[in-house]
Formats: sequence, structure tokens, C-alpha cells
Amino acid sequence: MSSGFRTRRGGLGFNWRGSPGRHFVNLVTVAAVLLGSALVLAIVGYNLCLLEVPTNSQAVLISKRGLDLEPDMEIAPDDPNGPLYKGVQPRVLTEGRYFYNPLFWDWEIYPKADIPKGKIGVRIRLVGEELNSTENQVLAEPGQKGIQRGVLEPGLYTYNRYLEEIQQFDPVMIPAGFRGVVTNLAGPLPKDANVVLVAKGERGVQQETLPPGTHYLNPYEYRVSLVDCRSQRYNLSEGDPMDFLSADGFPVEIDGTIEFRVLEDKAAEIFVLYNEDYNQDEIAEELVKKIIMPESRSICRINGSKLTGGAFISGIEREQFVRDLERSLKTNCLRQGIEVRAVTVSTIIPPLDIAEPIQQREVAKQRLAQYQQERLQQESEAQLKVEELKGEQSRKLVEAEQEIVELTTKAEQDQAVALTEANQQLEVAKIKLEAARDQAAKLIAEAEAAAAVTRFRNNAEVAGVRTKVRAFGGDGDGYARSVLASKLAPAFKTILTNTEGPIMELFAQFTNAAPTSLGSVALPASTAALSEAESTSPPNQPAPVSPAETPSASDNPPLANPPANPSPTPNPNAASIPNAKPAGGDQ
Repeated sequence: MSSGFRTRRGGLGFNWRGSPGRHFVNLVTVAAVLLGSALVLAIVGYNLCLLEVPTNSQAVLISKRGLDLEPDMEIAPDDPNGPLYKGVQPRVLTEGRYFYNPLFWDWEIYPKADIPKGKIGVRIRLVGEELNSTENQVLAEPGQKGIQRGVLEPGLYTYNRYLEEIQQFDPVMIPAGFRGVVTNLAGPLPKDANVVLVAKGERGVQQETLPPGTHYLNPYEYRVSLVDCRSQRYNLSEGDPMDFLSADGFPVEIDGTIEFRVLEDKAAEIFVLYNEDYNQDEIAEELVKKIIMPESRSICRINGSKLTGGAFISGIEREQFVRDLERSLKTNCLRQGIEVRAVTVSTIIPPLDIAEPIQQREVAKQRLAQYQQERLQQESEAQLKVEELKGEQSRKLVEAEQEIVELTTKAEQDQAVALTEANQQLEVAKIKLEAARDQAAKLIAEAEAAAAVTRFRNNAEVAGVRTKVRAFGGDGDGYARSVLASKLAPAFKTILTNTEGPIMELFAQFTNAAPTSLGSVALPASTAALSEAESTSPPNQPAPVSPAETPSASDNPPLANPPANPSPTPNPNAASIPNAKPAGGDQ
């Protein structure tokens, strides 16, 4: 069985009777071939139609189809809505990627116009309408052929080189101290041609000048001439000598220096009036020849002819001549736009016939003036010495016054300090006095408290003694004997029966006394005082008792009228005395 393609009736077709797998492979192969062919055609067409403009470049299109150019056309007109013409198109393609059919279009790629730093560019249009010759037109207006107005500053610019060209020039550099005189080359003709400076915008020299700096001006539109406005010097001895005749007919010659400069606001007028073509824009030489030298010579001759030959030797008249020359020269030159800054006359050569005697006379005058000056100087020195002494005296007086003021101030300060210290000590003493008073009050309060405690204690003791005496039935002597016995009993070891002796006499007054009631017994002074205080004191309050009134054994006097010969009686306390023996026992 056949497979693949075969011709049927003169044509090419598929054999549908083949196997399905082989049929699918054939379809894939055909599709791949067709796709590859289409891809190759697309790549070829892409590369043929691709217009890629690189960086800093531009492209101009050239049409291969369209209408033929008319006889007065140089390139195709720039009319997007009009018909397409063959030839160079005015539109410029910048950097980028474009697609044009090479069968209908051609193109040229070239760099952009690069204007470097320190340069300017001027466009010159190559196609367009002609300039109007009847109006003396210099610069082209939009759509005209010729030089365009304005300038291109440094940078990259696109342009159609079939339509225009760009020329590069140096900008106008005006250094310091100069002014730029501007001449308009392309403006309308001035209305008044008989003026030195034209109105602004008219063709001719402008009134306004350019200051120092960099200016971007179209050289086809403006011309700038530099005028030096700095100070310049001219020596009178340069060229012909500066000489003249005095009033008495003697020749006099002078030499010196004149310093001058051009005024900025008069620079344009001076340039037009005095500049000549042989030295281009330089006008310093013309100013000296046409202004400085004629004015100086004229003033010297006029003023010098008024003085005699000897006057140029004497100092006063000579100085006056120099001052008149400077004043007149400044005034006359200022009217013409020149500022004379200084006039210095270094030498005046008088006539030789009269120079020597006049010089001798002048020397004598100068010596006399010198002597007079020395005398004045000596007088001034003496006066200065006097003033110095007065100043020294005044200075010492001031110093003495200052010292007095300082001492007075110091004494016042010391007094104030001492007074302050005394006041402080007084305050301290007052504080100490108050503290002492407080301490004394404290001691008094403590003493009073101690006395009160003692009184209360004594009152308590007196109350105890009174209670004990009452226990003895009001017998104070009995209480005293009891106290004495209780105090002495522990000290006895043996009792003697002999009653005659100083010791037994002491007990005799107690043993022989008859008991008495409390009301009949004579109380001691302290007991009587206590009873009286008790009767006068309010109830339930003990009477105050002085410590001196506290009862003691010494305050109880012995009983009055003791018996002369008391009989021996047994001691009631004998039983309580240890080791007691009967009377008449062993001694």
C-alpha cells in the first residue's frame, strides 16, 4: 500500500489510506516547515525594515515613492496633511527604533550637532524663501533661507543637514575692567542717520554696553568691540616735549604723568568718536593724541604765559600752576567722557639765564623757613615737656586720690565687717543668755521638785512617827524608850546589876518615870509644831513639815523632875535581853 503524497488528476494530495501514525507525522512536518519559513521571513522582514538610531545620532528619511518635486522645491515640504513627495523629508528621527519598508524608504544616519563647552552655534537655513532685499534684510525670518536669529548654547541638537547647517563660534568674553560696545548688524535702519548712537534695536552702535563676563551673541547679528576702562598713564615727555613761553618770553619745559580712564557710561560714544580702523578696537592711543595731549598743552600754554620765568622756580607759584593744570584738565576731559584721576608734574625746567640767582634766593628762603621751623619745633618740644609734666602731676594726683578712695573704702569695709561680727557676737550672747536662763529655770524647777519630794517624804515620816506615838497612848517618851531599847538591845551581851554608873543612869530616867497620858506629856517642839500644823491643815492633807522639824531622839528632852533615888524595878525588856543576870550577881 502506498503512503505519503501522490498525484491525483495532475494535482498533489494526501494519501488518506495510509496509517494514522504516519499521517500525523506528515502533518507535523508540514506545520514545522511552514512555521519555520514564516519565522525566517519574519526575521528577514524585521531586519530589512528595522531603522535603529543609536544614541547621540539622528536619521533623515528619503522617500522612494510619491510625487516629484516641483522646480522651486529643494526637499519635500513639511506638510503632514499634504501629499507625499519623493526625496529628502524635513522630519528628523531621533534615538530609537523605527520600522520602514526599504522598498519605499531610504534613510541616512549621522551624529547630532555637538556644541562643546565654550562655543556657541548659529543655524543657517539652506532652503526657504529668499530674503527681502528692498528692506536690507540680513537675518532670516521663520521659513526664509539664511542666517537664523539667536544662538545655540553648548549641548546636543538635532538638525536636518539637507535643510540647515550649524556653525560654531566663540562666545564674547569681556574681561574685568573692560566694557563691550555693541554694534547691531541686522536691525532696521535708524530713523535718524545723523546721530552717534542709535536707539535700542536699530542698526548701528548701541548706547548700552556689556559688562564683564561671557555673553552668547550671534556674530552675524551683533559685533562687540572691547573698550579698556582701566586706569592708564601718559608721560608728558613722550613724543614732542611739553614746552611753552613764559610771560617775559623765556622758554619753560615741564615733565610729568597724567593718569586717566574711560567712563563706563561714555564708552560707546568715545569708541564711535575717536576710534580709527588702523588699530582695530584699541582707542588708548587715539585718546592720548586727540584729548589728553591737546588739552594738556593748551592749559599749560595759557596758564604758563601768565607767569614770569622766575615764578616757575618759587614753590608757591609753581604749586599753584600745578593745581590749576590738574583742575582744568579734569574739567575739560570729563566733558568728553574721560576721567583724569591724577596729574603729577615731576620736573619744571626754568630758563637757564635766571635759574641760578633765583635758585640761590630760593635756597636762602628755604633755609630761613627751615630755621623758623626748627624754632617752632623747639618751642613745641618745650610746650610738650610742660604738658608732659602737667600730665605726670595730674596722674600722680589721680593716683593719690585713688589711693585715698581705696583706703577709705577699705576702712569702711573693715568697719562694716567688724560691725557685722559684733552684731553676730551680740546675737550669740543673747542666745547664750536665753540658754542660761532656760538652764537656771531648769535647775530651779529641779530643786523645787526635789524639795517637794523631800517635804512629801518628811510628811510621810512624821505621819508614821505620829502613828507610832499614838500606839503608845500618846506617850512620846515611851515611844522613845522603845526605840532606844530596840536599837541598843541587840548590842548587849551582859547586863550588870549595879545600877550606879553612867550607863545605868541613862536608863534610870526611863525606869523611874511614871506613865503619863498623851495630853499631859510635854511634847517636843517638833511634835507640838506638827500638832499645830495638823490642826490648821485641811482634812485628808498632811501639813507641810520642814526637814528640820523631823522628830529625832535628840528632840525629846528628858522628863522633868526625875526621882532622886529611884528604886530598882525590873526592866520590862529584861526578859528579851540575852544573857541577863539578876542584880547583885557577878560583876
